[in-house]
Amino acid sequence: MIRRCFLGLAAGLALALGLSGPAAAQDDFIIVQSTTSTQNSGLFDHILPIFAEKTGIEVRVVAVGTGQAIKNAANGDGDVLFVHSKPAEEKFVADGNGVERFDVMYNDFVIVGPAADPAGVAGMSDVAAVLAKIAAAEAPFASRGDDSGTHKAELRLWGETDVDVAAASGGWYRETGSGMGATLNTGTAMGAYIMTDRATWISFGNKGDYQIAVEGDPKMFNQYGIILVNPEKHPNVKADLGQQFVDWIISDEGQAAIASYQVDDQQLFFPNAGS
Repeated sequence: MIRRCFLGLAAGLALALGLSGPAAAQDDFIIVQSTTSTQNSGLFDHILPIFAEKTGIEVRVVAVGTGQAIKNAANGDGDVLFVHSKPAEEKFVADGNGVERFDVMYNDFVIVGPAADPAGVAGMSDVAAVLAKIAAAEAPFASRGDDSGTHKAELRLWGETDVDVAAASGGWYRETGSGMGATLNTGTAMGAYIMTDRATWISFGNKGDYQIAVEGDPKMFNQYGIILVNPEKHPNVKADLGQQFVDWIISDEGQAAIASYQVDDQQLFFPNAGS
């Protein structure tokens, strides 16, 4: 009788502490700090169930701008970083916050605008000339203004012109401080030009009379990378589970899963981990 009571008490204690089999399995998850485009485009909804079925590991995504995702990961608030600003990613690793960076996939940025095309840029492919023309016309331009990968790329492109967008802020140049989807909603409502990653644009459901006005400049190439957060700097990182995710993403199977994702018969991301 005493032994049965002891065993019952031990079992209850193990359950409370999460030491039983099912409870312990709840720890089989990782946190991925990622950019909004991978989430808003539906890519994660497509590939993460495939990974979970293969490994039993749940992936919980924190989808924010790339700059914020990098800050979060640098604070140890995540196991894997999956974003799209290669210089910032390389600095993340150089600063000791990440183990190693791997290319994953790419697409490109485009500039979308209303059919009326008030700046007369539709069909142009020289993005610096396009931005200069938008500024000269003082046509509305909606920027994310949130230190995301898209915002960083946009500022880099403005830097190739003589336009001071900081001085224009609040006038024709509007900063939303929001994610890509919200910025597209705001920008289309005000009749503004918007720079967006192609995947989010394809997935965006409120296009109205908007269309891609500018595309094709090699400077609008959009590379994504993945990094395991450094467990030596952040002991809470689930290094084994996180590395399994990194390895799968850059494996043939993971790359095929990325390539197979389409919206309206259009491939959104193009894997290049092996290039």
